[in-house]
Amino acid sequence: MAISLKNLRVGDLGKIVGFEQSGKAYRKRLLAMGLTPGTAFSVTRFAPLGDPVEIKLRGFSLTLRKSEADILLIEKL
Repeated sequence: MAISLKNLRVGDLGKIVGFEQSGKAYRKRLLAMGLTPGTAFSVTRFAPLGDPVEIKLRGFSLTLRKSEADILLIEKL
């Protein structure tokens, strides 16, 4: 079952399973950043107001705005 990144907490592990249909315009940019289906990541931190969120994947940290993160469909590991 796919969930949103906002449903995870700091320290949780997740895997990208796809993208929201409404995010087609931004999908290429996310793919270029290494956010491809099947990629595992961990949630490093959330900003105090929840935007942005930092995740660690493929050996580097990546910070996403809430609007970008909402496009990702996640499976909690």
